[in-house]
Amino acid sequence: MSDLPIEPILPSLRETLRAQTRVVLQAPPGAGKTTRVPLALLGEPWLKGGRILMLEPRRIATRGAARWMAATLGERVGETVGYRVRMDTQVGPATRIEVVTEGILTRMLQTDPALEGVGLIIFDEFHERNLNSDLGLALALQSQVLLREELRLLVMSATLDGAAVAALFGGAPVLTSEGRSYPVETRYVGRRSEIRVESAVVSAIRDAVAREDGDVLVFLPGAGEIRRVGEMLADVHLPPQVRVVPLHGTLPYEEQEDAIAPSKSGQRKIVLSTSIAETSVTIEGVRVVIDSGLTRVPRFSPQSGMTRLETIRVSRAAADQRCGRAGRVAPGVCYRLWGEQEQQQLVPYRTPEIMEADLAPLALELAIAGISDPAALQWLDAPPVGAYAQARELLGHLGALDASGRVTAHGRQMAELAMHPRLAHMVLEGTRLGHGVVACHLAALLEERDILFAEGGVADADIRLRLDAVLQTEHRQSAAAAALFQRYRVDRQACRRIAEGARRWQRQLRVRTETPIDMDACGILLALAYPDRIAQRRPGPPGRFLLRNGRGAVLKDAQPLSNAPYVVVADLDGKLPESRIFLAADVSITDIEAHLGSEIETQTTVTWSDDTRTVQARVQERLGVLVLKDGPVREPDPEQVGTVLLEGIRRIGSTALPWSEAARQLQARLQFMHVRDPDWPDVSDDALLTTLETWLRPHIYGVTRLTDVQRLGLTDLLFQMVSWEQRAALEERAPTHVVVPSGSRIPIDYTTPEAPVLAVRLQEMFGLQNTPCVDRGSVPLTLHLLSPARRPVQVTQDLAGFWRTSYFEVRKDLRGRYPKHSWPEDPLQAMPTSRVKPRE
Repeated sequence: MSDLPIEPILPSLRETLRAQTRVVLQAPPGAGKTTRVPLALLGEPWLKGGRILMLEPRRIATRGAARWMAATLGERVGETVGYRVRMDTQVGPATRIEVVTEGILTRMLQTDPALEGVGLIIFDEFHERNLNSDLGLALALQSQVLLREELRLLVMSATLDGAAVAALFGGAPVLTSEGRSYPVETRYVGRRSEIRVESAVVSAIRDAVAREDGDVLVFLPGAGEIRRVGEMLADVHLPPQVRVVPLHGTLPYEEQEDAIAPSKSGQRKIVLSTSIAETSVTIEGVRVVIDSGLTRVPRFSPQSGMTRLETIRVSRAAADQRCGRAGRVAPGVCYRLWGEQEQQQLVPYRTPEIMEADLAPLALELAIAGISDPAALQWLDAPPVGAYAQARELLGHLGALDASGRVTAHGRQMAELAMHPRLAHMVLEGTRLGHGVVACHLAALLEERDILFAEGGVADADIRLRLDAVLQTEHRQSAAAAALFQRYRVDRQACRRIAEGARRWQRQLRVRTETPIDMDACGILLALAYPDRIAQRRPGPPGRFLLRNGRGAVLKDAQPLSNAPYVVVADLDGKLPESRIFLAADVSITDIEAHLGSEIETQTTVTWSDDTRTVQARVQERLGVLVLKDGPVREPDPEQVGTVLLEGIRRIGSTALPWSEAARQLQARLQFMHVRDPDWPDVSDDALLTTLETWLRPHIYGVTRLTDVQRLGLTDLLFQMVSWEQRAALEERAPTHVVVPSGSRIPIDYTTPEAPVLAVRLQEMFGLQNTPCVDRGSVPLTLHLLSPARRPVQVTQDLAGFWRTSYFEVRKDLRGRYPKHSWPEDPLQAMPTSRVKPRE
């Protein structure tokens, strides 16, 4: 075993836990086994026979910690020390220490909020800040405050800011184990951006194997990079005693055990690992660490509702933790594949998962605990409001929450399956529909990374190809699967894991495995899991789709799914303007209507067409923004049609109204009266458009075309806007014409209501002393005195003054231009005439 630098702090820890119910324990990066802690506390009197729960972030660490403690006691797992992980429990009646994954604690708290029989909860490796660890701590704090004051909570971490946890604990003591580790030499090996990380890692491995002793631990971001580095090392002439082993969370348990087991005498190993080896497991014999500086994390976008794995730079805390793994048993070396100047540019700590993750699982767990508002709990970092609201909205769509936001019986069943709510809903509903076998396989498939690899590109997006590969693994032969193995490289190990996972779900749900597999059910099953990601093919080139939420998605290159009318997308990158689809299945409109009918909305749309100038009424069946059906409405609501027609008239403007010369003249007369007396209606163009509902709507019932509106008599409509008394007064106060001295009946122009105009030839006004007036003599007309050719020669409201003064200058001009006409010296004594030319 490695040194146990936690040993010196144990007396102080025991003493503190006797007096305090909340304690924080910090150890330096790379420190020894903290699993010594529960063993040391097992005999404490304050436990009163209660159990110790120790939380680990990963299953491999959970099993490993339980085995190590059991071996220390000379026992088998399941006696004093046991463990619980999903689908695997080793606990007996004498078990006093249970090592559990973080999600198991949540289940235990939901079943028994008081955690009767538990005296201490240890949150190990808490610096990883997983979603489940944050949730478990928040629920444990609530249980302690409300139900179990004596329950003790111990948070242990190597690189976490202990002061922040202590503050959350209300000023709890922070104990620090200085530990004892060997010196580690750090070598910065800069990597040019054009060199792939796999090539740089292989180069560093060759150098380390040649120069250093001991096993080599290599940190890579994911299983894909591990596979590629392994393939590259197969072509490198390594010493015969050196073997290469992978280590990541999706490997079978036996292979994970092989990776962390000590090397046999005279042998060395190169462990290619994800961040799983950062803190969760101890690999004996490691003297060299090679750190790519990269890690892969899930990032959830509330805007797109999708989670994608992103490769990012490690934090300084993670880099220090990785480096410390080289100094556990002897002096070591750490190769960092970045420059020394880049070290200070790393963020201090990784962003907690709760700030970036899909919160649907957390929201479901809180709902089961009777908590709708996360603010009711104490958090180190509270869940983001937007992401949490979106998570609850999704749970509502999946039937996990009712209209009031409370968890339903279906929601409780979903939580019991311990898988993402989307997949749990799919499996439960799929089983009810008789597609339990396919649903269980799809759920297991979607929990894995993609199992198909295409040389030089991305595999076909159809999820049924993956299902075929898995079924082939289970000896369910098909022609499609045989062809599949020729086209792509298939991860057969992953296929076996998927098949085994599917069998576990089938056993738990009591699914009849002899049921024939209907591959066509994949589409509707995915739609049950991802109702928000149903997509409709867009017009134009194949492969372009519109998602239910209004975002675009595209299938790169030509694929069989490119021409599908509808698909359900299980995996896409979430980029704008069009996300790339990686995993999908086609689904029929019949299945959508049959199984998601309650979410389809029938909408009658009544819109105005600028092109045809008509009201168009159509009925549509919509799923989100997707229009599933669209057709005309035979008998649309007349009221709605009228409203849209009036809006169309407003968009065009007053020219859309059925104006005639008589209507315009009446409008001007009425507006003249409105200016004189506000009790008269305002019939200006703007006012008429504003009040269409009042004066026009009663006359357009059932009318859908503007041409029909323009057949209406607007003069009559305007007259209907005034009372009978006003109509009679109109003729008296705003007459249409004036009879001038020549006997002609000349129309009055009221276009300018403040100054009505009378345009009349000058000769017709001879003999008239004063200016004609309207509105009972109170408004003089503005006289436009015209030449015989009807061109204005004078504008005046003072006819008498004109005769006295300006007339004589005008007479001179007119005599020269129209010599055959009579232009008397005394116009008041002259005979008025309406003739254009004088009599011969």
